[in-house]
Amino acid sequence: MEWERGYKWRAHEEWNQRLGKVEFKRLLKAGEYSEIAARAVRLESRTNLLFSFEKMAIRDAVKTGEGARSFAQGLYELIYGAGTLRSRFQAWLQVVSTLPRKQTRVLTWPVVTVFGFIARPDQHIFLKPTVTCEAASEYGFIFNYVSRPNWDCYANLLEFAQTIKGDLADLQPKDFIDVQSFIWVQGSSEYTE
Repeated sequence: MEWERGYKWRAHEEWNQRLGKVEFKRLLKAGEYSEIAARAVRLESRTNLLFSFEKMAIRDAVKTGEGARSFAQGLYELIYGAGTLRSRFQAWLQVVSTLPRKQTRVLTWPVVTVFGFIARPDQHIFLKPTVTCEAASEYGFIFNYVSRPNWDCYANLLEFAQTIKGDLADLQPKDFIDVQSFIWVQGSSEYTE
């Protein structure tokens, strides 16, 4: 709880306060794209989910008015929009792929998955590639990882997450925060056997 779940859950709760559906929609209608982007980036920055170069890449990407607008509209659709998860995720990938880039790539798995994970851990999971690939291998799950973010790989990750959630049912995982924490503990060198 202290090392893995707590800070992720606090970020989620704060997201609900600062960018819940009603507030997010109000800000969109008011054209407050830069404010939405600033809030999302600020909320993520309170976690250790992204590496510093990823944090910089997303901050740079939303500095321009057009970048903030695309980000805000695309993120709302990913998290609160209509349509299938597949269609929303694919649209989000398109948005992130067109965000302005200064030095570092914005279209990475951690950047693509972090905001959905913080906002909706009941539906989205965060992907740290190296740790997740190691955890899947240790778990005996065939994770068909591809470095360029795409729906098929994300769907495979969600399948892995659901498998873990089912296997750990007796421990009553609440959401994908618990599952992602389990993956991290399994795949990270930070934890030893």
